Order: sequence, then structure tokens, then C-alpha cells
Amino acid sequence: MEVILKDDVKGVGYKNDIVTVKPGFGRNYLIPQGFAVIADKSNKKIVAENIRQAAHKAEKIKADAQSLADSIGDLTLEIPAKVGETGKIFGSVTTNQLSEALKAKGFDVDRKRISFDQDVKTAGEYTASINLHKEVKHTVKFNVVAE
Repeated sequence: MEVILKDDVKGVGYKNDIVTVKPGFGRNYLIPQGFAVIADKSNKKIVAENIRQAAHKAEKIKADAQSLADSIGDLTLEIPAKVGETGKIFGSVTTNQLSEALKAKGFDVDRKRISFDQDVKTAGEYTASINLHKEVKHTVKFNVVAE
């Protein structure tokens, strides 16, 4: 089943993409939640016109995302956490903590755009991926240190 996405859907695609999904996923989740519409002839024309009109806006958004990625650069963040004697963290480091650390440095990145490469359960050095734009992804290093 072909659908046109109205919003970015993690693992499926980005806004205005025409994607093929299983019929049940499209009918029972994407369309009722308002994330997609059926990709018929008229909806495809509407999306093509919207993409054409939004092309210059998209370039500006991509340029802004690229400049944010360049300004973050090779920044290494310090994330304080309560650590036991063996170096294991009580709980885990979340994307919200990383977003707050970036905000403290002057970079406003939504926590939903951050993902970890691995679970953060012990003190040490890790990397996280930041999805700033569908074509601009950046990795940031962070150290988990004892409070």
C-alpha cells in the first residue's frame, strides 16, 4: 500500500515522502493517527505542488541544520550521574539529559532528535547521533562522570 507521509515517522520516512507500507500498518495506524494519506493521483499532485513551493524553504532549513552541526563540531559533553563503586550508573543516561547539556552549551536540540548508539549504563565515553535534518546527521561525544 502506498501512502504519503504528512509528518516524519521514525523508521518509515520523512514528511511528503511516498512510501510503501503493509496495508494493516497504513490503515490501522498511519492514516487514523493523521501521519499519512493514501497516495492516489490527486494527493500525489498536491504533494508535488507543495514540494515545488517549499523547495526554497527546505534549502534554508537544511542550511540552518548544517550550520548547527558545524557549530557543534567536535564538542565533548560531560554528563554527571550517580555511579556505584563498580562504575555502574544508578538508572541510565537519557536523551533528555543530553539535550539539557547541549542547551547549557547554547545549542537548542530537541530530545526526540537524539539517539544513542548503545545503552549508557556505566561511566565512560559514548557517542550519540543527532538527526538535525533528513540529510544532516551529526554525532556528538559525551563522557558520563560521577557526581
